[in-house]
Amino acid sequence: MSEARFSQLQDVAGPVSRETFERLVAFESVFLRWAAKINLAAPSTLEALWERHILDSAQLIRLAPSARRWLDVGSGGGFPGAIVTILMAEHPGARVDLIESNRKKAAFLVSALNEVGVTPRVHARRIEDCYERVETPHIVTARALAPLPLLLELTAPWLQAGAHGLFHKGRDYRREVQESGNAWRFDLIEHKDKVDAAAVILEVSNPVRLKPGGTPRTP
Repeated sequence: MSEARFSQLQDVAGPVSRETFERLVAFESVFLRWAAKINLAAPSTLEALWERHILDSAQLIRLAPSARRWLDVGSGGGFPGAIVTILMAEHPGARVDLIESNRKKAAFLVSALNEVGVTPRVHARRIEDCYERVETPHIVTARALAPLPLLLELTAPWLQAGAHGLFHKGRDYRREVQESGNAWRFDLIEHKDKVDAAAVILEVSNPVRLKPGGTPRTP
């Protein structure tokens, strides 16, 4: 089972050390222990935690292999933020910030990542309160946080400063993209989800807020 899981991880994330793999396995155990006490993920998904959440988060690394500064907003139970933190720990100089306003979940993130041997950077604040606290990252991530129009609103200060967004979305993503076009113009790349065939990962960059009528606003 261990070798099969290690192979699965490398298939979706690329080259990963054995130490990092063991940390991810340890995080899975810590997560399940905490999930029995607080709501970290839908109970129906816990039996498939490795595939449904851990591998699904790990695949982001392959989409931005040179990125060293990552930001995860609305981190919740740590997907993808905690997984990215563990994966990036083997890259000297990498930095991953996690924003989670729910203090119980933020406490879990700090405790769980410390327990598996990774030093976390968790901000127990609202996203809007972190614009000046978190240096512009290379990548901003979000999973199961909000519809795309709201995600653009929440992450615009970083995206407009040059970051790229990698946002997990389900089968209804085209409607969210269309709705976003009413208020934003942006560059978009659709990446197939390597774990969930019904999902995609949207890579968003260079957002420009539009005036009513569809013309760009003057900065």
